[in-house]
Amino acid sequence: MSDAFTTRLLNVASGSRETVVDLTHECEAFLREAAAGRSGLLNVFVPHATAGVALIETGAGSDDDLLAALHSLLPADDRWQHRHGSRGHGRDHVLPAIVAPHATLPVIDGRLELGTWQSVCLVDTNRDNLERKVRLSFLAGS
Repeated sequence: MSDAFTTRLLNVASGSRETVVDLTHECEAFLREAAAGRSGLLNVFVPHATAGVALIETGAGSDDDLLAALHSLLPADDRWQHRHGSRGHGRDHVLPAIVAPHATLPVIDGRLELGTWQSVCLVDTNRDNLERKVRLSFLAGS
């Protein structure tokens, strides 16, 4: 594989409750090695049918607000046709249509270019999966 493209798979413990997991530090650590001062793009991808990636402020209640909004939009009840797993699990399969399972972000001189209050987060409403995979990929510019 060329050093123009580097990828790494992370294992993220998301637990047995709805959660927003901040991945910003893991993204920055990956870029210190993979980008090595170069500019390009970071792609963050969650290869799961029931999780997403969001850019959101964390630590000030916005992560809890996001989960509350998702719970309002996608209640964990028996209305869903997709019915395997825990009660309301069908809504978890709709989540990636609202919170995409990927984000592509600019990297300038080896550093992730985020807004002041933005963090890269895994959004997981699926209580049936305790661990998630997250693929980080850096594509260097020419």
